[in-house]
Amino acid sequence: MSAQRLTLWQGGARAREYLISSAANGLGEIGGSGKTPRGAHIIRARIGSGLPQGAVLRARRWTGELWSPALAAAQPGRDWILSRILWLSGTEIGRNRLGCVDTFRRYIYLHGTPDVAALGTPASHGCIRMRCADIIELFDLVNSRTQVELHA
Repeated sequence: MSAQRLTLWQGGARAREYLISSAANGLGEIGGSGKTPRGAHIIRARIGSGLPQGAVLRARRWTGELWSPALAAAQPGRDWILSRILWLSGTEIGRNRLGCVDTFRRYIYLHGTPDVAALGTPASHGCIRMRCADIIELFDLVNSRTQVELHA
C-alpha cells in the first residue's frame, strides 16, 4: 500500500480520502505474517457504534478505557485499537479467503489509532490504522457488505 491512503468512492466519484498506515511487514496474505492482505474484501462486521472517540477495544470489545498519554505510557508497545473496527473478510478464495490466507480469521481491521501515531508510512501489525475521527466518519458512511479493495 505504497500510497498509504484510503479512498471512499460513492456513486463512481471520490467522496473522501484518508491518511492510513498499513503493515510494517509489507503486503501479504499468509496468516501470522503481520502483513496487510491484498485484493477484494468486504466489511464483514462493524464494531463500536456509539462508543466515545478514543475508546480502547480489545478482542473486539470496549475495555471501558479511553486512550490517553498516561495510559499509553503505562503500556508501552501496545498495538492500540481505538474508537471503531471495520472487520474485513476476503472474497477471493485461495488469495484472501479460506485456509492459511483468510483475512477474516486473521482479524484484519480498519481501526482507529492514537492521534499521536505516525500515519502515511507502514507501521501496523497487519491492519489498516486510521485517525480516530477518520474511522468514526468512515464507519458512519459505510455498511456491512461494503466492498473494499486493498492494493499496492
